[in-house]
Amino acid sequence: MDPTTVLLAALVVITVAFCGFWAAAVRAHQSMGPASPGVVRAGIGFIANFFDTLGISSFATTTTMLRMRGLVDDLVIPGTLNVGHFLPTVAQALIYITIVEVEFATLALLILAAVGGSWIGAAIVAGLNRRAVQRGMGVALVIASVLLVLAAVGRLPGGGEALGLEGPKLILAIGINFVLGALMTLGIGLYAPCMIMISLLGMNPAAAFPVMMGSCAFLMPTAGIQFIKTRKYDLRAALGLALGGVPAVLIAAYIVRSLPLLYLRWLVVVVVLYTAVSLLRSSAVDRGRPPRSNVRGIAGQ
Repeated sequence: MDPTTVLLAALVVITVAFCGFWAAAVRAHQSMGPASPGVVRAGIGFIANFFDTLGISSFATTTTMLRMRGLVDDLVIPGTLNVGHFLPTVAQALIYITIVEVEFATLALLILAAVGGSWIGAAIVAGLNRRAVQRGMGVALVIASVLLVLAAVGRLPGGGEALGLEGPKLILAIGINFVLGALMTLGIGLYAPCMIMISLLGMNPAAAFPVMMGSCAFLMPTAGIQFIKTRKYDLRAALGLALGGVPAVLIAAYIVRSLPLLYLRWLVVVVVLYTAVSLLRSSAVDRGRPPRSNVRGIAGQ
């Protein structure tokens, strides 16, 4: 059997297992509040994943929209992103791993590195207090803004023609993707830095799509299980991101395919920077405050 087919089959099995685990956790916490995501949360999932499929980070835009609406406690935003965006990311991975060519060994090793990083990262992030999470996400959004600016002005590296890596370049890429997988659990999107890494190492930039989407699709359930176990996520928001996100990915990938996004990128830069400053200010205000309960976080009340 073709190794790519095996990889996709493994992703399907992991997806089914994760959904079963999540469903059991939802049933176990039914007494904690309503699980219906509502139109607003599903709408955020649709918007974020529609533009994510077209090249604008879903983590940064989702964080901004959730905070603007006051829907989620800052403490549980990283977990909400990793749990809620899992299914839309799987949809992206299944599409792009199938249609974009990349050397299988490079793809598999980079995915494994990202998964390993996410396992360690989620364990750390799940134990952070609100102030640390706010600071981490604030810095993450500043980094995301810089990457968005580079994309908007066309200054991202152009890349080469290679479809795989070997030797020292492969080892370096594995190390970098491990770190990127860990940072995903704090809300730093993997897509843009992964594409930069792929291009700088001489690979075809198109090969970044199966690498970055495959990495996220496999690492997000790894991290998500830990966030679900520790109840460090918002149930209603996560369900909204999942339910609104999957159809958005399909529409963007198969119907729209591309849009002139220059002005939208600049708007996103401004809004994301505003959110970053707001998070950093909140972390300063929260200094010395006792941590609030996580019960409200998972119930999403």
